[in-house]
Amino acid sequence: MRRAVPPLLLLVAILAAPAASAATTPTRPTYDAQGRLVQTPFAPVEDRPTLTKDRATEAFLQDGKVADWVARYSRSNRTTDAEYDPKRHDWKVNVWDRHAGQIATGRVHDGTGVVTEAWTGPQVAWKMARGYPGAFGGRHLESPIIWLGFCAVFLAGLLDFRRLRSARNLDLLVLLSFSVSLWLFNDGAIFASVPLAYPPMAYLLARMVWITARGPTRASPPVWPVWLLAALTIFLAGFRAGLNVRSSNVIDVGYASVIGAQRIVNGEMPYGHMPAEGDLKKCGQEDADGRVRERVQTNGRCESANERGDTYGPVAYEAYVPGYALFGWSGRWDKLPAAHATAIAFDLITMLGLLLVGLRFGGSRLGATLPFAWAANPFTQYVSNSNTNDAIMPALLVFGFWLATSPWGRGILVALAGWTKFAALLLVPLWASYGEPRAISTKARFAAGLALGTLGAFWILFLEPDPLHAARVFWDRTFGWQVGRDSPSSIWGWG
Repeated sequence: MRRAVPPLLLLVAILAAPAASAATTPTRPTYDAQGRLVQTPFAPVEDRPTLTKDRATEAFLQDGKVADWVARYSRSNRTTDAEYDPKRHDWKVNVWDRHAGQIATGRVHDGTGVVTEAWTGPQVAWKMARGYPGAFGGRHLESPIIWLGFCAVFLAGLLDFRRLRSARNLDLLVLLSFSVSLWLFNDGAIFASVPLAYPPMAYLLARMVWITARGPTRASPPVWPVWLLAALTIFLAGFRAGLNVRSSNVIDVGYASVIGAQRIVNGEMPYGHMPAEGDLKKCGQEDADGRVRERVQTNGRCESANERGDTYGPVAYEAYVPGYALFGWSGRWDKLPAAHATAIAFDLITMLGLLLVGLRFGGSRLGATLPFAWAANPFTQYVSNSNTNDAIMPALLVFGFWLATSPWGRGILVALAGWTKFAALLLVPLWASYGEPRAISTKARFAAGLALGTLGAFWILFLEPDPLHAARVFWDRTFGWQVGRDSPSSIWGWG
């Protein structure tokens, strides 16, 4: 037993050594009784940048894109700022103009001095204009095989093969030509993307004016039988729904609509009650930019901020109430099944309305053609895959057109459409003029339907203690804010 004691003590000493070293962190060398070094202190390596602030700024300003844009502004009014990010090992550089505000931003790699990101003009304030992957909801829809597949089916089903050089075929090509602008937008080429959207829009406006002035004409029917168009529409409807569920993204528009539905169900109007950041308590993790969106709101819930999500009409939020009732909302910007369900539902409702319009005004052939045109168009699926509220307004207008001979029906539906997206209010004078010019009773019924639809949209104002104050908040958060708002998707908003 005596011979086993020294090895046992040695084993205990070995096992105890890591614990002792973990309990204390020495700041100088440690020696044993014989003067031998038994531990070397560990000093953390300080992450010091290679570049200086001035060199990082100079590298950024010499980038071709940045230099070209900054040259538009007076050098005497320019200020710069650069900050090193130790997590990314690069510099974030900002350029400001005294009058125009921030005019450029980007990043410079610290080790090489290479400019890795450079954003100018509208790309500074609008990340959606930078072409980041996943910024919108296209996902797999934007893959060439699926997008071009939609285009091919759209053309094959609607082209007039008997007269290839007809205006109808040109119309179809123009509708698909927006694909070029979208492709450039997704690539971050905003200065080429936006101008290229204007020529097709101008052409379509001119075509509508010309068709209206010329009056009705007999169009050549599609070459495919009705049963084939109907079968393709059913297949495409299922494919579109599956694509939404499997590969789509909910952007801020759809997220805001779900928030609005939750507020309505809980006795609040959406306006002035969107989740904000401010000085509220953080309850989530930082994103790539070091920003924490999740904050504890005044209702006690941890919610992802979307402070300006209350800029749409009330119907844009009321339409999401059934989806919210079925799927709820966690408070986070997660998968948001309520947004997916609502987008798919209104996509299908629009196709149903087009079927009814076609059957009423053109029989079975037009009844099969109109929903097919919607289902095969890639841009209508882009709306679905982004899970926005953009299909609600056309769905309401389609059903209003179906009920065109009913003053009550078209009055109610154009009101609901206008109080979803305000652009539809431009149709009120046109729809009011339908029918006999001197039929006062018809116009009175249309006006009554318009008023009834408006009341049906704005009942949520009475959820607030003071409906008049609620109306002022609605105006400030919608029309009041939108009038002065810029957009990267308009050349008039580039400043």
